[in-house]
Amino acid sequence: MIIKINPKNPEKEIIQKAVEIIKKGGVAVFPTDTVYGLLADARNEKAVAKIFKIKRRPKTKPLAIFIKDIKMARKYAFINARQGKFLEKNWPGKLTVILKSKNNLSEGVGAENKTIGIRIPDYKLINLLFEKINFPVAQTSANISGNEATTKIKEVLEQFEKKKIVPDSIIDAGDLRRNRPSKIIDLTKGTPLTIRF
Repeated sequence: MIIKINPKNPEKEIIQKAVEIIKKGGVAVFPTDTVYGLLADARNEKAVAKIFKIKRRPKTKPLAIFIKDIKMARKYAFINARQGKFLEKNWPGKLTVILKSKNNLSEGVGAENKTIGIRIPDYKLINLLFEKINFPVAQTSANISGNEATTKIKEVLEQFEKKKIVPDSIIDAGDLRRNRPSKIIDLTKGTPLTIRF
């Protein structure tokens, strides 16, 4: 199901449709402030497993989450005073941070070494989504593993054409601004360590 949305003046009913799909355990392709992403309820084991199947992603590569605010981040990760200051300075934005996980989300979200990648995007459509949901969203770029993440809707559609397992909906906001996936910084060590630029 492909649903067009106006990114400058988003239709509330389309945001609501995406919310309903995610709440019911579906997987939605959704525009973000970086690239198109696959989103699902991070607390729902079947929904998270479906992302791995759609993307053909190895289970050894855990998913990160989008969250609404730092308060929500504290529910799922251990955040000390130093890390909290760093997050307040750098969020929202195109930065995923690795933190020690509280291991209270679905399998496949967070790594075996008890860490988790977390981000607050700086994007109107994601903000509208989080006005309607109060839980973390498992997320990864909307592409088959091994292929490039993309900002172009045509490339997203082509990747999932004629596949057996596909997203439950694709929210089509047209081509996004040219962008790359978020920067990743590991905050679990003494000094912030950049994993991906």
